[in-house]
Amino acid sequence: MDVMTAILTRRSEQKLAGPAPSPEEFRYLLKAASCAPDHGMLRPWRWLLMSGDARDALAAALAEDNGKSVEAMRAKTRRAPLLATLVFSPDTTSPVPEWEQMAAVSAMTTSLMLLLHARGFGSIWRTGAQLDAEPVRKLLDLDQPERALGWLYIGTVEPGRPTRRRQAPDVGDRLQIFSPV
Repeated sequence: MDVMTAILTRRSEQKLAGPAPSPEEFRYLLKAASCAPDHGMLRPWRWLLMSGDARDALAAALAEDNGKSVEAMRAKTRRAPLLATLVFSPDTTSPVPEWEQMAAVSAMTTSLMLLLHARGFGSIWRTGAQLDAEPVRKLLDLDQPERALGWLYIGTVEPGRPTRRRQAPDVGDRLQIFSPV
């Protein structure tokens, strides 16, 4: 799949089944995604892969924070066969500002989602206030100043689902040709 097709056909997929990429395939795709722009090559991120019963530990931490049942949270954490938790790990000693490190994380994540799509996997990015809840931080073993940014739910899109190509928007009002006065 060429890059233009990947960009115009990638969708956030609500229904994901197995298979998901193996840890080895995820690592392979992550190596390529990590070639995204990253001033200083800091790689201010790490991924935590959760599959199988590991997703239940997350469900328990979420339930502990919000008072909902573990079963209700388990239904959420089992929406896909693989949950990839993205942790932002800024380098506080680097002269590269934190906002620029966050931009590098965003570029890498977008690249990863496009690579997953090009390989036939679906994904959806999920966030929420519970990312910073103490039970979740403890489960994920987050140090200060680390922050969990979200979960990338990954799996296979149901067979036969039509691929819809996005209509690229008119961005003419967002583009100017600069000319100094």
